Amino acid sequence: MYTSNMPSLKLGRQTVPLPIVQGGMGVGISGSSLASAVAEEGGLGVISGVVLGLLHRDPDSTLREANIAELRSEIRAAREKTSGMLGVNLMVAATDYEDLLQAALEEDINAVFMGAGLPTIFSDKTTPQMMRDSGKAFVPIISSAKAARVILKYWKKHLGFLPDGFVLEGPKAGGHLGFKTEEIQDPNFALENLLPQVLKVVKPFERETGRDIPVIVAGGVYTGGDIAHFLEMGAGGVQMGTRFVATEECDAADEFKQAFVRAQKDDLTIIKSPVGLPGRAIKGPFLESVRRGEKQPFKCPWHCLRTCDYTKSPYCISKALVQARKGNLNHGFAFAGANAWRVDRIMTVRELMHTLAREYAESEQNSREHQAASF
Repeated sequence: MYTSNMPSLKLGRQTVPLPIVQGGMGVGISGSSLASAVAEEGGLGVISGVVLGLLHRDPDSTLREANIAELRSEIRAAREKTSGMLGVNLMVAATDYEDLLQAALEEDINAVFMGAGLPTIFSDKTTPQMMRDSGKAFVPIISSAKAARVILKYWKKHLGFLPDGFVLEGPKAGGHLGFKTEEIQDPNFALENLLPQVLKVVKPFERETGRDIPVIVAGGVYTGGDIAHFLEMGAGGVQMGTRFVATEECDAADEFKQAFVRAQKDDLTIIKSPVGLPGRAIKGPFLESVRRGEKQPFKCPWHCLRTCDYTKSPYCISKALVQARKGNLNHGFAFAGANAWRVDRIMTVRELMHTLAREYAESEQNSREHQAASF
């Protein structure tokens, strides 16, 4: 790791040297290779826990067992490569969500990011106690101030503790989006407008507990200047996904990464996902066939999401994402953020982190010079 003038990011008892969280990207896009490389450079490297059993499955195990085993394996593989900060990204809507959460807590993980639903109901009553006793950081992923308020009130009343932070994901993010299709291009839902609203909700809870609950912004954060901009607005950190796909250490096949390098602005599209949400992805042969109304025959390998009715789905999104991860984009597709078209080459995680740190320093210097000139 190197010296940077960026502030650290404190999440409960966990401190990340740099305020940069690498977004969790499934299926298998952000695994042990990418997460450990980011952690080594001072960021928070995040392993996606989405149906990992589809990547490597023991034929004698169920997919539920395989998902848990592979998550443990990825965490351990990452930990062998770094002593830095590691997290997992889990989907609340997943049918094995609590199994994966408990497995992650039993491993040497620093933070748990909770997305694809509000973490307000725990069927296993031992889970909240495990969370409370673990000392790990728990960070729900939200898209509105309303969601933050619901979670804060619920956790305070029913769990007896509060989240250690939030990831506020705006409409420029890749993958599934927590917005209606008509809201994605609406300026009222821009990250710059959402952040002050969430900070206003969080502030009273911070005063009451006497500790910070940082808001980490995600969706469209691309440069070190963007990082400086959102930190100045009051964010505690940023989450970045697209930039980390285009790295040598990313766990996806090279053909998957090259799709980002080749992508032009008009190659990015909003799709209607089989799980009922809009999502941003890169156009390709597979999505074109779906657009034409062609159904991709499949047998559901595992009811991975509670919200998915596979009998009405034109394709299995988990299988499509696994194929894409392998580089087979004729049978799958790549989710990507709104700035994916700006990617022009593959670089190492170290080079990317150095670039972001340099851009951040330049932005801070320009800001100081502008302020001095205004006096």
